[in-house]
Amino acid sequence: MVAARLIEYAEAGPEVRAVYDDIKRTRNVPDVNNFWKIIANHPPTLRRTWESLKETMAPGALDPLTKEMLYLAVSAAHGCEYCIASHTAAARKRGMTDEMLGELLAVVGMASETNRLVTGWRVPLEEAFR
Repeated sequence: MVAARLIEYAEAGPEVRAVYDDIKRTRNVPDVNNFWKIIANHPPTLRRTWESLKETMAPGALDPLTKEMLYLAVSAAHGCEYCIASHTAAARKRGMTDEMLGELLAVVGMASETNRLVTGWRVPLEEAFR
């Protein structure tokens, strides 16, 4: 069930249209995806989220493919179906192969398992790790 309606470009106010235009220009896409259309119900959240995401995902010390794969890993760990689909597609556009996806998901699975074991057993932290 959708928590709010999708705000399409044609019905959007000037503040939302400005963000949509920036997303389309930055990502070179004809339309924004549903994530943006939902959060456009609250324009300050739309603008803040887009600006933060644009800055975070810009090329830097980490290349764009690595950033997309990290985003995908966190999305998988959190179980966000929409984010998994979105960032898998974005990572594939940037060159992620089936083999890379398999290894990424294996690492996510292993980290989740060992994290639960450490948490459950309350493993004390060694001094060398501090």
